[in-house]
Amino acid sequence: MLAGGPDSVTLKAVAEDLGMTHANLIHHFGSAEGLQSALMGSMVADLAKALDEAIARLRTDEGAPLELVNAVFDAFAEGGAGKLAAWIVLKGDLSHLEPVRDAVTDLVRAIQEKLGEPTDESRSRLSSAVLFIALSAFGEALIGPPLKNMLEQDETASRRVVAGLLPYFVAHSH
Repeated sequence: MLAGGPDSVTLKAVAEDLGMTHANLIHHFGSAEGLQSALMGSMVADLAKALDEAIARLRTDEGAPLELVNAVFDAFAEGGAGKLAAWIVLKGDLSHLEPVRDAVTDLVRAIQEKLGEPTDESRSRLSSAVLFIALSAFGEALIGPPLKNMLEQDETASRRVVAGLLPYFVAHSH
């Protein structure tokens, strides 16, 4: 059902999928927009949870660049989260992205802790690194497979490129 994007999530389609009546869903969600909003909330929470798991891994493991990149890319790929984020932005209601903001802020903080006491310059570079990873993961979620196909790249190419560039951010942050 989500293959057509969140706009394809209609009360009628969901009711049929769940074997419920249209009236029952109206009772629970009020409207198709209410249902879509609940779906967005759930998926954004899943994205934030995946980012939190990446942070936990970073705090306990060595946190090699590829591990971090994989965790963030997986968070955006999981359950169509990247496409959902695009849809939220296109709809213009950014309030749904607040849990993601918190997770991204925590990710920057976790990387800073990993590297020791940050300077103002290193804080800025680490924030830039997380921006780079997140934008890359977001782009991968939206157009990665066909673009890699056009460029004759394998399925891990994007992740390897991003991980390969991460040391630039860290090397200049001391």
